[in-house]
Amino acid sequence: MSKGQAWDHGSTQEAGYQIDILVHGYPGRSVCHGTLGWSSIVLLRGHGHVALLDVGSFGVRHVLQQKLKTLGLTPEDVTDVILTHSHYDHAVNWTLFAHARIHICAAELDWSLGAPWGKTPVPELYMKELAQWPTLQRLTPGDQVLPGLLTHAAPGHTPGHLVFVLAGQSRDVIFTGDAAKNRAELLARSADMTLSAQDSASTIERIWAWWSARPGSVLVPGHDLPMVLQDGQPLYLEQRQAAVQAWMGQGLEQTTEFSLVLD
Repeated sequence: MSKGQAWDHGSTQEAGYQIDILVHGYPGRSVCHGTLGWSSIVLLRGHGHVALLDVGSFGVRHVLQQKLKTLGLTPEDVTDVILTHSHYDHAVNWTLFAHARIHICAAELDWSLGAPWGKTPVPELYMKELAQWPTLQRLTPGDQVLPGLLTHAAPGHTPGHLVFVLAGQSRDVIFTGDAAKNRAELLARSADMTLSAQDSASTIERIWAWWSARPGSVLVPGHDLPMVLQDGQPLYLEQRQAAVQAWMGQGLEQTTEFSLVLD
């Protein structure tokens, strides 16, 4: 990468933005307890905006606020929340930033309002409230949601899913959300947990085209580490950190830690 564009512990600069990955997504699901829902959360600061791209689920609220505090920010400093889609693990925490402009694809929001209650990952009441929220910004594919940040239709995982592409001077940064959740889906060119396998496959092909168009472009997926292409293959830019602590002993003072990464 060129000078001034190095990737340093989840942080980089591009197109007039300071970009920080506050939470790295994880490419897994629980064997016995449903999906993990550990999704990526990205902070973009520049051009007069303090924006979050996706905001995670309930379990990450404290972590998200602490990450902002580490950077000298409070939730009130956030000006924009940009949602790739309406699923709970990406969208439910919009209420932490209810004062901000909340951006979501109009078609995605409409679809979420019609989703059968209790049968999808849509947080039904949160989407119902968002639909009438005064700071709601309804997006359509092709919109420039922030300076240099363009929206692209990415159906499959959900009908109104959006991918966001930030056009830099020498490379792009591509935020795929769950249109391509992880490296495995990118390599397989197909998706798990999708409403339309055909649409997902077409969307992933378009993502590959965007990613390949400019050498050094960074892809940030919804449930994996950021990566670049090296000799046509995805190369991670970060080291994965994931573990679970459990009380398996005789008292609260004793915990057992289970690593969720490969050696």
